[in-house]
Amino acid sequence: MTQDTRPRDDSVRVHGGDSFLPVDGASLRYRDEGQGQPVIFIHGWTLDLDMWEPQVAALSGAFRIIRHDRRGFGLSSGNPSLAHDLADLRTLCRHLRLRQVAMVGMSQGARVALEFARSFPAALSCLVLDGPPQMGAAGIRDIPLTDYRALACREGIDAFRREWTRHPLTRLNTQDRRAHEILSRMIGRYPGNDLLQAPGESMLAPAPWLPSAMRVPALVIGGELDLASRQAAAAELASRLPSAQRATIPNAGHLCNLDNPSAYNEAIRDFLARQAGPYRR
Repeated sequence: MTQDTRPRDDSVRVHGGDSFLPVDGASLRYRDEGQGQPVIFIHGWTLDLDMWEPQVAALSGAFRIIRHDRRGFGLSSGNPSLAHDLADLRTLCRHLRLRQVAMVGMSQGARVALEFARSFPAALSCLVLDGPPQMGAAGIRDIPLTDYRALACREGIDAFRREWTRHPLTRLNTQDRRAHEILSRMIGRYPGNDLLQAPGESMLAPAPWLPSAMRVPALVIGGELDLASRQAAAAELASRLPSAQRATIPNAGHLCNLDNPSAYNEAIRDFLARQAGPYRR
């Protein structure tokens, strides 16, 4: 039997398959599964690490899959912000003794991955950017944030959750019962801390563009049935990144990793196998 030499620390609480890592002002839930080149998966808005269940099942035989609930989402505590996301990722990498990783960022998580690439390029081997939002000064146009914030403040977070499940970005095309259960569970435990905080401090605020000088290999991926705004944002992002490739997942919407996991897994497996490089301790 191969001994597991991954770091264990008394400050990390383990419950079932989850571990909880103390960070500045919060506790992060994470999972670390599989063997091989480390790949960190970063979820989107109102979601959490459970969204990556189909990828863990398919890819953990070839890659070390690390996923976490971003601060303020899922079972992680604290209030979300871009600065916290970057600091938390660095803390997680240091705790797991990762010198270089690949990253898969979905929707709002793609923004986090891009900012990590801007801040710590040497720590990344490659990026997968899944369904990214528009990154210009105008901010996110395809989510009625003002209306959602008002609804949550007026009627509570459950009212927002009910309304959000009707939005095209949360619509699944698959009939797979397990995918629908995963999505329902994630939205049902979204606490709404970032929705209720000041817009200027929220992760929903406008995002700056990543400099075109970034040379980290990137795969920009999305569902063929995603919103036209997200498809346009993906095309523009790919055109701005010098080392970007594109991939479209058939019969899938915004949540293409749940809608068509077999095609999604094949696309990112091929990219990661070519670009993630040998594991460096």
